Amino acid sequence: MQVGCVALMRNDGSGTRRLRCSIVIRAYNEERHIGRLLEGISRQTIQETEVVLVDSGSTDATLAIASRYPVRVARIEPDEFTFGRSLNLGCSQAMADLIVIASAHVFPVYPDWLEQLLAPFDDPQVGLTYGKQRGTPGSRYAERQQFAKMFPDRSAARQEHPLCNNANAAIRRELWTRRPYDETLSGLEDLEWATWMMQQGYGLSYVSEAEVMHVHQETARQLYNRYKREAMALHRIQPWQVFQSWDFGRLFVSNAVSDCWHALREGEHPIVLRDILAFRLIQFWGTYQGFRHKGPLTRKLMGAFYYPRGFRASQSPRVGDVEAIDYSSMGDGMGPRQRVEP
Repeated sequence: MQVGCVALMRNDGSGTRRLRCSIVIRAYNEERHIGRLLEGISRQTIQETEVVLVDSGSTDATLAIASRYPVRVARIEPDEFTFGRSLNLGCSQAMADLIVIASAHVFPVYPDWLEQLLAPFDDPQVGLTYGKQRGTPGSRYAERQQFAKMFPDRSAARQEHPLCNNANAAIRRELWTRRPYDETLSGLEDLEWATWMMQQGYGLSYVSEAEVMHVHQETARQLYNRYKREAMALHRIQPWQVFQSWDFGRLFVSNAVSDCWHALREGEHPIVLRDILAFRLIQFWGTYQGFRHKGPLTRKLMGAFYYPRGFRASQSPRVGDVEAIDYSSMGDGMGPRQRVEP
């Protein structure tokens, strides 16, 4: 598959290099994961890339591991960090016309990840794409269900709502220069930017084939803080929205019931049910605490953010002739499942 994107000519001292995309990675103490992501990038079918690592004061081996790969490091002080500010720093140093954004704790499943993620840019009216995410075998069951809800198997060439995720996304640099990310938000800078982009008449594409594994190893406090800050950001982006005690109760119950049904159907150990209840309780309590305001909540965004999966079987890996990247030599037992052959 040929990806239609504008080539960039860059003199790197040894000749001229054609960049298909720049990859911006935000990192802080990611020594357990950054190597797997950079290794996955090195095995992509698209090799004409540059990698900009935005580090916000790592004190572990993150930078030492990154130094083994062709990575350019940009630094931001921890007390200056916001998600939008770190992204703007990385984008400002990116040289290609297409910028891929990846969390430091994701890694691509297949070697055509970049190829698939960039393919929709053949259409000059597409301004943003984002790909599928799923949890590792060690992820919380409820988190895997959350990924399955937010990142379905079917792609959408033109998505109607602005919900996306910068852990696995790509944008046109030209649009970013016109409107950088909001540096004052506590989260959801991707949703805010996508909303603006769609208002300019550009399309948003979801690409299920551009698949990454997303490693979340959060404590209960970290999980609570994540959902609280995202709710605070969502309410600021769309101040008419509300999440009341009734929403907390019904969404906790509906998601917990859905997760437990799937877990029992899939033969999970009963101890998983306790973890499901804890995850969903923390998730929606954090969301409730983050809102605390009155106003209507749009049906589309409510469904995309919060409603549980339907009562159906779990997702299957992609079926096709592209083999998954083998990460088994990198340890931790987090390699992706093997693709099912037709």
